[in-house]
Amino acid sequence: MKLTAKTIASAKLPAGKLDHIEWDDDLPGFGLRLRAGGADRISKSWVAQYRAHGRTRRMKIGTLEKLAPDEARKAARKVLAKVEIGGDPQAEKAAQRQQAGFTLATVAKDYLAAKAKVVRPNTFRLLNHYLTGPHFKPLHAMPVDQITRRDIAARLTKIIAENGSPTARRARAALSAMYVWALGHGLCEVNPVVGTIAPEDSKPRERVLTNSEITAIWRAGGDDAHGRIVKLLLLTGCRRMEICGLRWSEIDSESGVLHLPPERTKNGRAHTLPLPALALDIIASVPRMVGRDHLFGERSDLGFTQWGAKRDLDAKLGDAVKPWTLHDLRRTAATGMADIGVQPHIIEAVLNHISGHKVGVAGIYNRSSYEREVKAALALWSDHVRALVEGGERKIVPMQRVP
Repeated sequence: MKLTAKTIASAKLPAGKLDHIEWDDDLPGFGLRLRAGGADRISKSWVAQYRAHGRTRRMKIGTLEKLAPDEARKAARKVLAKVEIGGDPQAEKAAQRQQAGFTLATVAKDYLAAKAKVVRPNTFRLLNHYLTGPHFKPLHAMPVDQITRRDIAARLTKIIAENGSPTARRARAALSAMYVWALGHGLCEVNPVVGTIAPEDSKPRERVLTNSEITAIWRAGGDDAHGRIVKLLLLTGCRRMEICGLRWSEIDSESGVLHLPPERTKNGRAHTLPLPALALDIIASVPRMVGRDHLFGERSDLGFTQWGAKRDLDAKLGDAVKPWTLHDLRRTAATGMADIGVQPHIIEAVLNHISGHKVGVAGIYNRSSYEREVKAALALWSDHVRALVEGGERKIVPMQRVP
């Protein structure tokens, strides 16, 4: 029969059958499928049937409730026309359905699972933040191979407006690295990040706190977790996450030495630091939590993460201190040690830097950690800070520079 509104009105399942197709006489391969359901209900849907690559395939076009006969016939003609030129619409539809499961969110999850085994914890934390956080959230539900350069460029513009160019630059780099990984695993054919304008990077900071600013920050910091972290950063010259993620197991209480493992340092090199007495006093004042190795933070595996405390500290400081960051404390410690006579190669050892006199062949043969010199330098710097915040005099004379 020719499938029309009139002929299909009386279409019924033949006796004894639960599934039957009424084929259209005018368009071979076009039919109405009737299937038995519960409570004597019969579902009716339009199908197109064809052969491709030696196999018979059947593709659902839509339901009778949603498509009239003429609309279904028109859709079937398009399907069958694709077959005539060598296509396989049903296989293409299945591939699209499978690919739709590879959304940006799911691919990011698999990528992060792979990277968790090979990158440092802090690097992984940042990757996770950029890929699963709010920056690319509007794209999370989209198939990874359907996201365009325009989509990403629009998000980068938004990130720059809300978080600044440096954050947008790092988010772009994380997304591009994920796409390179996805390309290698056959999940997409192009990296849509390529060609987007790279946001400007932040300019190297030169901020060094003055003596009056050091005093103001120390006194306003107080004795809470954030205040202790700020003071330890200033006294040791360590990086923020090295102190925020500090563990009791990394501190030798008998010798007063801090042992940072390679996975907790930026350059992947273990760092041993003799702590000055003032730093040890601050650590001793930290209350221990039963069953927790971290000094700071109550739940996070990263240690302290309550960065709103920095805004609270800035509010207390008011105009006493110009805009500053926690990393400025590391630069201030290095500059301050140089100002009171500590030699550059000793400052490098304090900061766990491999540069300057240890670059190249010199670094290969000179394996000294300068432990005694580092201990003396940190004691000298600690005494200088103590004198500033207490208004007293230094107990240790400055190191003499060698002419």
